[in-house]
Amino acid sequence: MKSTLVAEIRALREMNVSELHAKYREVFEEEPRSRNKDFLWRRIAWRIQALEQGDISERALHRAAELARDADVRVRAPRGAFESDAPGAVARTHLHAFKGSHDARLPVPGTILTRVYRGRTIRVTVLDRGFEHEGCVYRSLTALTQAITGAHWNGFEFFGLRKAERTGTRGGNR
Repeated sequence: MKSTLVAEIRALREMNVSELHAKYREVFEEEPRSRNKDFLWRRIAWRIQALEQGDISERALHRAAELARDADVRVRAPRGAFESDAPGAVARTHLHAFKGSHDARLPVPGTILTRVYRGRTIRVTVLDRGFEHEGCVYRSLTALTQAITGAHWNGFEFFGLRKAERTGTRGGNR
């Protein structure tokens, strides 16, 4: 890589978001939709390198198109895909979009969250509207966690769902 190109990319790191927006407009000839500084400098750095050293090869573009045609890219079912005439019926084997308000941080109803707390395994079933533990239904994970521990804990934190939100994995054991 040429030293001038390296210097130009390094200079991007020192720019503020407004300056990065101006540079983005310059290299992409369109308005940026992001205000995230890291995203902007990476996209601009990639574009500057592509313009200087050449873009991806035709062969690679064709291969990427082939892979995209073969890939199942949908990660969520369309809204209403699993709705049933039976009240409360849900498809437990697929991700699905819920009618009403369902917290996106939670797994689908029917999932069992587990956590070992003070040598005892806690098992909680996620319901459509609440959580079931040992025959009692709680409206929130925090209320349930408080009943279990006797102290105020964030329910998402207690069951490891905050961590799952950041890493893209689901699991309640610590």
